[in-house]
Amino acid sequence: MIIGVPKEIKNNENRVALTPAGAAELIKRGHVVYVQATAGNGSGFADHEYETAGATILAGIEEVYSIAEMIMKVKEPIESEYDLIHEGQLVYTYFHFASSEPLTKAMLRRKAVCLAYETVELDDRSLPLLIPMSEVAGRMSIHEGAKYLERTFGGRGMLLGGVPGVLPAKVLILGGGIVGTEAAKMAAGLGADVTIMDISLRRLRYLDDIMPANVKTMMSNDYNIRSQVKVSDVIVGAVLIPGAKAPFLITRDMLKTMNPGTVLIDVAVDQGGCIESTVPTTHDHPTYVIEGVIHYTVANMPGAVPRTSTIALTNATLPYAMALAAKGWKKACSEDPALKKGLNIVDGKVVYMGVAEAFGLAYHDVNSILR
Repeated sequence: MIIGVPKEIKNNENRVALTPAGAAELIKRGHVVYVQATAGNGSGFADHEYETAGATILAGIEEVYSIAEMIMKVKEPIESEYDLIHEGQLVYTYFHFASSEPLTKAMLRRKAVCLAYETVELDDRSLPLLIPMSEVAGRMSIHEGAKYLERTFGGRGMLLGGVPGVLPAKVLILGGGIVGTEAAKMAAGLGADVTIMDISLRRLRYLDDIMPANVKTMMSNDYNIRSQVKVSDVIVGAVLIPGAKAPFLITRDMLKTMNPGTVLIDVAVDQGGCIESTVPTTHDHPTYVIEGVIHYTVANMPGAVPRTSTIALTNATLPYAMALAAKGWKKACSEDPALKKGLNIVDGKVVYMGVAEAFGLAYHDVNSILR
């Protein structure tokens, strides 16, 4: 199969979809890999490293899209890329369709085969291609929360872990999945007073068993959230409904009850955000203030640590990429139920229920497409 790796052009996105080591594995199996010039620079991978691995460097993004049967990306295509995608082309990337109607309609119009990293799902409901970036984002959320809690950035002027004789900051984490768990580990390690909420009592029992003593668990509901936001210094939104828009757990009226300088980190921003006042930001301008509350809502948080993120992402995506390249997307998805769940749009049809529901579009059973 001919595989194309374009340079990411979303604002401050320094990751690349494939490391030179990943390219070498695909080439070793008889596939052809084209990489756009300087695509790996932001992650510390020079063009010559890809060439040494056997890949061919192409000068422009148009060349990559025109020649590739499968496009491997990190972030969803942006508007300038829409018309580069051709009918029947497999695009393998993070899409987060439910948060963008224009993207959804563009991919329907282009009749591409859209396989979304974030909805590939194993039998145990885990999301193997989302996990590595969730791990990065969860850990980063506490780095950013600690930074913006500093008075220099408009925060309350608190050290996350406090010092002897001074109480630590209070960190509230909404969601006990991968992001929430990693955030809790980091915050606890820095000495913060951590509360993690989830709607699953089973998950809360698990977290209560594995977390250190400075992490408390609490059932997530409107009453408890309203009581906790009043006393929390950093709040991390870590809610995920695979392939669907995140629910608003923090409403605008709650902002008035928070202490000025409270920091909100909405990691769910890619799925529309779990904070009603969330507006996606970039690494250039990561924050804004409403009602005295600092909002950090960067839509590609792991892009700030691209080398770590790129290697972690390739570790997860490469085995599936090899299956897609070896078998073709239809056979690979037919044989692997996890990969089949990654199909969101095929040949102008929505085949993922969460996307159809988000925009009131017709839903088509993915099995009818694979026959």
